Amino acid sequence: MDTLPKSERICGKTTVSTLVGKGRWGVVPGMKYCYLSGNVPEGADARNRMMVSVPKRFFKRAVKRNLLKRRIREAYRTSKHLLPQDGTSIMFLYNTKEVLDYQSIRERIENILKVIAGTTAGESRRNEDK
Repeated sequence: MDTLPKSERICGKTTVSTLVGKGRWGVVPGMKYCYLSGNVPEGADARNRMMVSVPKRFFKRAVKRNLLKRRIREAYRTSKHLLPQDGTSIMFLYNTKEVLDYQSIRERIENILKVIAGTTAGESRRNEDK
């Protein structure tokens, strides 16, 4: 069964606050994202983890919010191979009032993951040079 396991989801107040406080932010049309690379505790598995937020401010009905969350999670699950396995934490924030179809959400998620993969590769190269 192809699902996004619990171990690849961000949960916990301290983890989320660390991500928001120390993470790097970016924007694509219709979405914002925050990521933090290599934030893995000692002895833990270096998995990439993610979370999704669709604000109630844009969609009052939970049905639409849940639909968009499912679409974003599925787009991430099918595109997560674009990221290196270095323990990157990612938060996706949906910030448009229109309900986008799955294909356009997937394109945005792929663009985000490519940007994150490029910057994390650049950071690791800079650390190797030091």
